[in-house]
Parts: sequence; structure tokens; C-alpha cells
Amino acid sequence: MSAVAEQPEPAGSCRSCGGDYFHEVVDLGVQPLANSYVRPEQVAASEAMYPLRVFVCEACWLVQLQDFTVREEIFNDDYAYFSSFSDSWLAHAKTYVDAITPRLGLGPDSLVVELASNDGYLLRNFVERGIPVLGIEPCASVADAAIEIGIPTEKVFFGRDTARGLRNIGRTPDLIIGNNVLAHVPDLDDFVGGMALLLAPEGTITIEFPHLLQLMSHRQFDTIYHEHFSYFSMLAVRDVFRRRGLEIVDVEELSTHGGSLRIYARHADRAGVPSALVESVLARERAAGLDRLDAYERFTAEVDAVKVALLAFLHDAKRQGKVVAAYGAPAKGNTLLNYCGVTPELISFTVDRSPHKQGLLLPGSHIPIRSPEDLVQERPDYVVILPWNLKDEIIGQMHEVRTWGGRFVVPIPELAIVE
Repeated sequence: MSAVAEQPEPAGSCRSCGGDYFHEVVDLGVQPLANSYVRPEQVAASEAMYPLRVFVCEACWLVQLQDFTVREEIFNDDYAYFSSFSDSWLAHAKTYVDAITPRLGLGPDSLVVELASNDGYLLRNFVERGIPVLGIEPCASVADAAIEIGIPTEKVFFGRDTARGLRNIGRTPDLIIGNNVLAHVPDLDDFVGGMALLLAPEGTITIEFPHLLQLMSHRQFDTIYHEHFSYFSMLAVRDVFRRRGLEIVDVEELSTHGGSLRIYARHADRAGVPSALVESVLARERAAGLDRLDAYERFTAEVDAVKVALLAFLHDAKRQGKVVAAYGAPAKGNTLLNYCGVTPELISFTVDRSPHKQGLLLPGSHIPIRSPEDLVQERPDYVVILPWNLKDEIIGQMHEVRTWGGRFVVPIPELAIVE
């Protein structure tokens, strides 16, 4: 049972530049919050649904949700995403710390602040090196997990007020980190302005986010959900930072989340000349048409092609009497399943390593979430990998699937059956 929730007034202007001329990129229908997992005893209750429509600002090219929910409805004390349950993400965090520490000369007299620090998965690497840290994480479920392992964590939403409070007690960080948080921010002016206010004069900000160029080139529409208010190109994010007195000085292209950027920013008056890599990324975005409407107008057809292929596969498997299960319970998987209208009749169950999700149902589709051991016990014919960005890690972990003739299915960018 579901109900379309009443919306707060939609943003009437671009959350970056204040412009008011939008063009629709894609309409993914009415969907539940992607991380609002359902308890079995609540399955008959009304499930709130929200429009999931994406627009591009024709003034600054920021791609964004115009119909949006209140952030406290999404990032609450029951938030179920714990970063530490992905081995590859833990390795990614350690590699970052190994590189950034000598690059910035961080030591016991430094301060590192991470925004949306989750369960302390990243900051613990600095603590092990004797570098002072502070996590800022509004969700008590994950913040408490960080505190339990000795990571000082403030349970608040970050913005200018939080930044002023920290400055008033002398907490001006040499490094501010934000991994996959910028997209989650409804008020970019308050958030980025807060970073500019908090950062030490010679400090550095590093921000990671999925790259819009990859999202559009590889049909990664499932990374669109209500938690993600904005979707960034270098064209758009540079404008966001410049408007708040910050300049992007360097960039790295990463493989995480299907292709991400890690930008390095400093106070504009201390920035110096940006690296050639910044202009290189901008040039490729312009070549791909991210500063023109036609590229965005083609995206809906690309999204439809993914839906048609997945449903054709699932219905064909059902006709043949095959059992299809899934691996993972990520937010992106819920966007995909709900847009395609997949139910337990087509995918019997999914499995996830996180005990915080096991025993619950996926929002909208109500597909049950079980433990990975159940996958081995049930021996399905096909396993659809919902966190496709981790497909190599998952296939390696679940190699037993092949022992009974099971095969993995990757739905994006195009449906592929892995023998």
C-alpha cells in the first residue's frame, strides 16, 4: 500500500545560481525513499511516495531534483547505510589517506574534518596515524557506530551555523573531506559556504561525487534517488564553489560509483593556478554536450532501453521456470526496481552483508532482504547484481554461485549475463 506524500513547496530556483529556467531530463515516476526499508509487520501500512523528476538548469547546467523531500525524512536515526560493509570502499578510503597525508603534510598538529563521516570508516585511518579528526554526521545510527570505535563525531547537519560554532572554539581544519555528500545537500549555498567559513586559510577541501558525464554516458539513472538532490559535472560544481569564494585547483578521476571525480579546492585568494587536469575534464564535458540541451534530451530514451531489457529478461526467465534472486540492497537498486515495476514474482529475494538490512523488505518492491548464506542455500539460476559498481568484488565473494550453474546478471549500462 502506498500514498503520494504531500510535498513542501518545490524549489522555484536553481540551488546553485538562483536561475529559474529548467529543462526536464528524465521522469522516473513516483517512488519511495530509496533507503526507507520496510519491516515485514509494516508491509500493509501506507508507504509514502514522492515524484522523482530530474531537471537541468539552463543557466549553470546543474542537474537537480526540483520536487524534493525534507532532508530530515531521509537522514534520520534509522538510516541504514553503513560504509564499513564494503571491502572495496574501505580499501578506497585507506588509499586516499595514504596519499593525502604526505601531500598536505598532515601530522599531530593538524585537524581533519569529514562531513557525512558515516560510521568512521575513513577517519579511523587518520586516527591510526595520530592525526586529530572530527566527524560530522547527522544520522545517529551510523554516528554512534563511529563514536564506539573512538571517532569524535558531532551529530548535526553541516552548514554555516555549525561552521561558526567550530570556528568559535578554534577548530579550523587543514583538510575538509566530503565523500559522496555534496549530492545529498538541498542547500548548496549553506553547505559550501560553511566549508569556506570553516577552512583554515591555507587549508584544502577534497570532495568526491559521481561524475555526471559517466552517469549519462553509461545510463546510470539508478543513481538518481531522493537522497541525491543534485548531480554534478565539473562545469556545474566549479560554479558552485566559485560563488562561495572557493576555487577548484585539481581533480582526480576515480572508478568508484561507476566513475567519480575527486576535486581539490582552496580559498580563491590562495588557490594559485589550477592543474591542467581541471581544464581537461571541462573540455571533455563540453565535447559530450553537457553545456547544451540536446545531450540531456537524449537521456530518457537511454533510460527506457535499460528498463525494456531488464523486464524482458525477467519475464523470459519466469516463463522458463528459472529462479532469479539479487545481490545487494543499495539505494540505486531500489530506483531501478521501482522504475521497472519489479516485484517478488520476478525477483524472489535479495541478499546483503549488512545485518542492519537483513530481515527487512526493499522499499516499494517489497522484495525480502536475506543474508548471503541464503543465496547458497536456495541456489537460484540467476543473481542480479544491484550494486553493479561492485560487480567484481561481489562475483569474487560469491564464486560459489557458479558451482551449481548459477549466473550473474548486470543490468547497467546494458543487461549482461556473466557466465
